[in-house]
Amino acid sequence: MTARLLSAASVLALLASPALADSFNRIASFPVIANMAAGEDTARESSAEIISVSQDGNTLIYTDSPLGVVGLIDITDAKAPKPLGNVALNGEPTTAHIIGAKAFVGVNTSESYTAPSGRIAVIDLKEARETASCDLGGQPDSVAIAPDGSFLAVAIENERDEEAGDGGLPQMPAGFVVKLPLTGGEVDCAQLQKIDLTGLATVGAEDPEPEFVDINEAGEIVVTLQENNHIVIIGADGKVAAHFEAGSVALEGVDTKTDGKLDFTTTTDPIAREPDGVKWIDADHFATANEGDWKGGSRGFTIFKKDGTVVYDSGASLEHAIAEIGHYPEKRSRAKGVEIESIEFARFGETPYLFVVSERSSVVAVYDVTDLAAPKLTQILPSGISPEGTVAIPARNLLVTANEADLGEDGAARAHVMIYELSDAAPAYPMLTSAGNDPLIGWGALGALASVEGVEGRLFAASDSVYSAMPSIYEIDITASPARIVKQTVVTRGGNPAQLMDIEGLTSDGAGGFWLANEGNAAKLVPHAILNVNDKGEIKKEIALPEEILPHQTRFGAEGIARVGNVLWVAMQREWGDDPKGQVKLLAYDLDAEEWSAVRYPLEPKGEGWMGLSEITVQGDHAYIIERDNLIGDKAVVKKIFRVKLADLKPAKLGGELPVIAKEEVRDLIPDLKALTNGYVVDKVEGLAFDAAGNAWVVTDNDGVDDSSGETLFWNLGKL
Repeated sequence: MTARLLSAASVLALLASPALADSFNRIASFPVIANMAAGEDTARESSAEIISVSQDGNTLIYTDSPLGVVGLIDITDAKAPKPLGNVALNGEPTTAHIIGAKAFVGVNTSESYTAPSGRIAVIDLKEARETASCDLGGQPDSVAIAPDGSFLAVAIENERDEEAGDGGLPQMPAGFVVKLPLTGGEVDCAQLQKIDLTGLATVGAEDPEPEFVDINEAGEIVVTLQENNHIVIIGADGKVAAHFEAGSVALEGVDTKTDGKLDFTTTTDPIAREPDGVKWIDADHFATANEGDWKGGSRGFTIFKKDGTVVYDSGASLEHAIAEIGHYPEKRSRAKGVEIESIEFARFGETPYLFVVSERSSVVAVYDVTDLAAPKLTQILPSGISPEGTVAIPARNLLVTANEADLGEDGAARAHVMIYELSDAAPAYPMLTSAGNDPLIGWGALGALASVEGVEGRLFAASDSVYSAMPSIYEIDITASPARIVKQTVVTRGGNPAQLMDIEGLTSDGAGGFWLANEGNAAKLVPHAILNVNDKGEIKKEIALPEEILPHQTRFGAEGIARVGNVLWVAMQREWGDDPKGQVKLLAYDLDAEEWSAVRYPLEPKGEGWMGLSEITVQGDHAYIIERDNLIGDKAVVKKIFRVKLADLKPAKLGGELPVIAKEEVRDLIPDLKALTNGYVVDKVEGLAFDAAGNAWVVTDNDGVDDSSGETLFWNLGKL
């Protein structure tokens, strides 16, 4: 069996394809800053946007517009990618492809929206410098290479100014497509062909804005005009062969309000697809990623025949599947939801796969498209933050994503390239899902975890302030694989969802309900408190933290709660004004005496970020505590479980000297965080609980996919 090696927009070589295997799993994560030269300022913003691969499948090339470079990665050993450095360009690179020892890069050099310009730059990879170029006469976006290597196609977008007027069309000059012959591996600038697309679209006909191009075996070019909501087919002769509207979709069961809750009950009016990425599947069919722009965005993907017939549209189904694994971006609800950005197609063995990239939920959906009219969703893969491009390498059983978001150096995630392998291993992700519930249960931002005495095979988690309008407790079936959320209980006050809630701790009250630790924020008039809810989620009792310490409060309050008999122990996240440096309080509340007392807990030495507590839970004769820094990736130092003897928890009255307790390290979680999915080390390890068999379970908080990869890691550590 043979299969073609696919780049982000090209098919360049016939290579032997390994036998079909079972599932894709991430095997490596490459931080883009690794390509910066020694002495460069790594605090500068970088990015990985559109990505492609060399003909031999061993070298990746990606565009990095903030740095004005293309980056190169050696993936000869795909599990240990190596930096090959950056190649500087005088302009903004948009798409890059490798043929032999040369790279062909679209470079935007526009001075303004009204004076667009750009070129195709030819880079000698051995010399790491630009050796030739062709003026394109406008601003290039997508670049594709014909499967036989005979020509390039370039979408000259000449994009509009979104701040001008209503941000819509027309805004001249018009865009067009360039067809540029390749002869002996060189661009033939003299034979450049400009293909006019004006007068075709219903929307802004005089101002077409080509977004993405792809080329099939017959030399036909498919072009998406995203803002025009139109698709054009250009024949092998360079003339428009067909064109049609991309159409619209009415979505059923979507969340259209950014309101702090996940509510998938709205049916929309028809929404223009406004496709971005496009990819040929075969000679007669292609798929589009319907990202949307100024008027639309149908939150999914569509498979078209080249005559404009819709063979399949995903509607809201993909968005629902993304919500089931906790990756739905609630803050994007009133815009374009999960925002499908790009698309890739490749045949692995006998199976044709479509890879659908969701920018806002930071995942890649994998579809088996053996039946084009009924694609089967086989997996959803976790990616870095805001994946932009993807490339399949079926000859090596690999898939690669480029993740553009760079959140800076202050402990936050950087831009990454991530590599996945198709193998016979079971899927490593997701580790937690709500699939199978009707109605759909949306979830995320799990900041607390607990067990209930006498309840086997179940744990309970709670969401934090990300979902301020639906504070919830989730029941999890831990006997399923992946673990499955089977019930959602909304916390209510007076019959309505409780407001001003930031649940960071959860423990059984022994009577069918729970005690909650609510982290407050004085600036928002949210009190630090503990609350008791019954089995229906109704708040029955609320107890403020002790008055003696409130004058010293910060917004970093209660992060965990555990019950020992009739005493509630509350772990405070960080130092307050009355705490010695490097120490935090464990508060104790006696339910019988209704009195507060406390001990001090010594934190690990502070690294670059801050240090604090995330959880407290009780098992046997010990209280187990999660202690962590707020750093990500290679900067992370402390993500650990410690324990203290219950016998040593002898609290003193507040206002006097508090005893400092001794702690014992039990487990360093950083090796787990690296190995579980081969991603970078995430920040928020926030939940710990023991099941009925005494196994320890840990959950991470995905921040509701806000400036986060959205990954929720949930795993069994076994006995501690």
